[in-house]
Amino acid sequence: MRTATLGPAERAEALAQMAEHELDVLVVGAGVVGAGTALDAVTRGLSTGLVEARDWASGTSSRSSKLIHGGLRYLEMLDFALVREALKERGLLLERLAPHLVKPVPFLYPLQHKGWERLYAGSGVALYDAMSVSSGHGRGLPVHRHLSRRRALRVAPCLRKDALVGALQYYDAQMDDARFVTTLVRTAASYGAQVASRARVVGFLREGERVVGARVRDVETGGEYEIRARQIVNATGVWTDDTQALIGERGQFHVRASKGIHLVVPKDRIHSTTGLILRTEKSVLFVIPWGRHWIIGTTDTDWDLDKAHPAASSADIDYLLEHVNGVLATPLTRDDVEGVYAGLRPLLAGESDATSKLSREHTVAHPVPGLVVVAGGKYTTYRVMAKDAVDEAVHGLDKRVAACVTEDVPLLGAEGYKALWNARAGIAARAGLHVARIEHLLNRYGSLTEEVLALVAADPSLGAPLPAAEDYLRAEIVYAASHEGACHLDDVLTRRTRISIETFDRGTLSARECAELMAPVLGWDAGHVDKEVEHYEKRVQAERESQRQPDDLTADAARLGAPDIVPI
Repeated sequence: MRTATLGPAERAEALAQMAEHELDVLVVGAGVVGAGTALDAVTRGLSTGLVEARDWASGTSSRSSKLIHGGLRYLEMLDFALVREALKERGLLLERLAPHLVKPVPFLYPLQHKGWERLYAGSGVALYDAMSVSSGHGRGLPVHRHLSRRRALRVAPCLRKDALVGALQYYDAQMDDARFVTTLVRTAASYGAQVASRARVVGFLREGERVVGARVRDVETGGEYEIRARQIVNATGVWTDDTQALIGERGQFHVRASKGIHLVVPKDRIHSTTGLILRTEKSVLFVIPWGRHWIIGTTDTDWDLDKAHPAASSADIDYLLEHVNGVLATPLTRDDVEGVYAGLRPLLAGESDATSKLSREHTVAHPVPGLVVVAGGKYTTYRVMAKDAVDEAVHGLDKRVAACVTEDVPLLGAEGYKALWNARAGIAARAGLHVARIEHLLNRYGSLTEEVLALVAADPSLGAPLPAAEDYLRAEIVYAASHEGACHLDDVLTRRTRISIETFDRGTLSARECAELMAPVLGWDAGHVDKEVEHYEKRVQAERESQRQPDDLTADAARLGAPDIVPI
């Protein structure tokens, strides 16, 4: 298997190849489910294409809580099947499929009532651990433990003493969601899938009732392609209904969007060695360790405005600050917030109007011949959703197709990761970098770290950190454009790195240097560099303005003040 490089030439070649030869399966949408579906299909020996209207994971799949988890609160809803399935997937990702990207993370659950609450919550967490182990893939995580108030405050000194009478500590897992999807896409491409971002489906090809392909517009050049496929999978998440409307079919179910926002604050603002999980009147609130930062989230409100750029309002931010400050000894203020991001969960519409009660199960349907729709679900169970979607598509192919094998297909960077981790001191010495830099690279790229270090070897200046975002090396910016399919500055600052939410300037101080690093790879002249920087700065300005607005309607209007596409 070759390691796919997703640069500008490879993107153009993929579009040409998809237009030239009929595919077995064309997947529309490159969030985690679409990328996972492409990997599932291509590893069954099917000729596979994947198109995405914007960037990999540019919707929901880059704006999550960054957790791979079984859904502890679903136990309370008695949804044992969903929790069991998710815990198995969590274990597979930690142990086999992506140990370089998915990492254990501890959480502390403060208890506020003596006696009954410890018994009630403790029983739930014990069942959670037991279900994890029984899945056959959960032995890598420590089991939960009961803590007195004194021990809990030693682990999390940030907590107010009157905010708890004791605590439980348990483990889940986390990842960089956008990086995970990019790795999924590259893995699919390495097995032979043709993949192209900035390629928008604008219509479907039909022969009678049957869908036989898609009309795809190259957003970068304005060109249009007809891509024929024996089966098409609609994996467009919150855009599912919009995609279905292109063939005049709403489908057999309806997808609603629920908005969740997150705040990012520096590590030193919350003194704790563990994440926190807190109950709110509507759902749960997480305080999640994130490198040199904390992620605080999330909200859960209905959203029927712009899907591409959901906006966080001032009310959303105040809600999170109010609830987290309810337990913190030193309250957070607006000035502590480095970054804010908002995402939309694709929920299958149910009978309840409360979005937190809508289904997190997924559904697969075949509404018309040649078109499969997959929707709903959780990030953690993407692989199961992908399997089910391809299983359904296979029914429309008149040939024998192998069963799903993705349970045994590690993502790029997984093979050799542990050996390289053990050798990280030697790698650092050879590369002339601090060992902490090598650890950072290994936990983002796994064994593909060697490709990043090759750029540094060829140009030692790329081994320097970005002055305004020192967690990242200059080489990572070049690599994003040359190997990971980044077409624009926004792709790099928002998804290949997380500079846009990890710095108080939201990435504006790094924008020009990053654009200039990308320019030789992508063929930009000085004028185009200026356009990229200006476009990014307007985006940040619009986001900041939206976060000062009192409600969703005004926040959405402010966010839409920035153009969506960099002018050509």
